[in-house]
Amino acid sequence: MTNELTPPGLATPGLTTPGLSTPTLPRPGSAEDLGIDREFVVALARIPLIAALWALAAWAASAAVAQFGWYLTIDEVPHNLGPLAVICVGMVVAAVIDGVAFKVPNWCTLSLVVSGWYVGALHDFGLMSIPGFDAANVGGFGAAFALTAVGFLCLFPALFVGGMGQGDVKMTMGFGSWIGAYFGLGLGFETLLCSFAAGVIIGGVFGLVIMAMRRQFGTNAGNFRAIVTDLQVLVTQGPEKAAARANSRRKDWWRLPYGVPLCVGFLGYLAYSLFL
Repeated sequence: MTNELTPPGLATPGLTTPGLSTPTLPRPGSAEDLGIDREFVVALARIPLIAALWALAAWAASAAVAQFGWYLTIDEVPHNLGPLAVICVGMVVAAVIDGVAFKVPNWCTLSLVVSGWYVGALHDFGLMSIPGFDAANVGGFGAAFALTAVGFLCLFPALFVGGMGQGDVKMTMGFGSWIGAYFGLGLGFETLLCSFAAGVIIGGVFGLVIMAMRRQFGTNAGNFRAIVTDLQVLVTQGPEKAAARANSRRKDWWRLPYGVPLCVGFLGYLAYSLFL
């Protein structure tokens, strides 16, 4: 029964009205009540486990190289490239997903970031021996964490003007994490920057080819000028204004799976530096 204080169409608490269903409210203290997506929380909870599997794969690959003698000899010094093979597989997996879905999921990218930290930390504590490039350059947690930050900074401007997806940024951070754990800070920093530069160049060529195929040269020139202006706004007025400008043009963008050229740059530079 309703009274004068009950809005029309709503039932008195504890009673039901024919034809109306009782609304389901979130339980107090639940993730939904706090505005947190439950699937996102569950996905984040899986990341440490997936990262542990990546680290275990690195240990197994390193042990296999040692067992079967699959060392790469550079300047008459044998090197164990087992862990590098694992991160290369991770980059290929991320690039394939990006090429198909135009989005790299967190379970792939963030697990690569965290697993690089695992590898570095376990090496620091002597719990996992993963031979690096040489005894002087084997990294650890500090180098892995530092190069994760460098990987983020490489794409920071493009991320805030909306010209780069978060998955591509996390992919670069994951590569930096492993490179730091394997090569150390000095050689790892050089490897990360050169690999990233190679990926940017390849991505630029990839973009130019697509522009030529689409034959929208005037539109592309205007987009380029707009991006330059976005970067100027980022420096002078901050990321919020730059992101707002970029988002106003989002409906006219065409999508580019940038994880693919990044992967080619990462793997291509590693191959060049190690084998050529």
